[in-house]
Amino acid sequence: MLMKIDNTLEKQFDEMGEDHTSAAEDTPLRDDAFDLDDSEKIARIRGSVHEIMLTLGLDLEDDSLKGTPDRVAKMFVKEIFGGLRPDKKPKSSTFANKYKYGEMLVEKNITLYSTCEHHLLPIVGRAHIGYISNGTVVGLSKMNRVVDYFAKRPQVQERLNIQIVRELQKVLGTDDVACVIDAKHLCVNSRGIRDIESSTVTAEYGGKFKNEDTRREFLDYINLETQF
Repeated sequence: MLMKIDNTLEKQFDEMGEDHTSAAEDTPLRDDAFDLDDSEKIARIRGSVHEIMLTLGLDLEDDSLKGTPDRVAKMFVKEIFGGLRPDKKPKSSTFANKYKYGEMLVEKNITLYSTCEHHLLPIVGRAHIGYISNGTVVGLSKMNRVVDYFAKRPQVQERLNIQIVRELQKVLGTDDVACVIDAKHLCVNSRGIRDIESSTVTAEYGGKFKNEDTRREFLDYINLETQF
């Protein structure tokens, strides 16, 4: 019976091919996602990685490999999927815009490391964020932290774009927020078609950024050559 179920799932995945996207703006999480503490999660993942490596025929008594299940488990829980924990969300303090700056603020070239939720392979790229203050501003580093938080989970790039913008809209109390992401997906670059040159660009525009002139100004800022 189990084999029959597995074969059915395998057929469904084969039919989907590479065209599997998620319609949800929120990261899909089970109701019991936070029932286990970090140590319990690490222990379970350690055992699973151990079994995967054994199945692949690797010698886990080798000095180079015997610590790998533990390293992978800790990396999953503490690092690359740390953004799954609500308590890790950055506290984004805002400040009154006392200097009455009314133009667009853009922070570009924010380094982005994420993980494709379809193959658990890296996504590496840059995020560019812009907003127009309606009376409050946020510290520049907080935008980097918001990107990092939502990137540290299994992701679809379109959803990541939306989550970043929605969070900053909430923090800033304005719809006038935009984010463009340009990233390489190693599930495309290193497997499958193995196209090492291609990258994926996605955008989410809110409020005034839906206006063509405002959007063009934002994109022009992104394309400015940064001088040091």
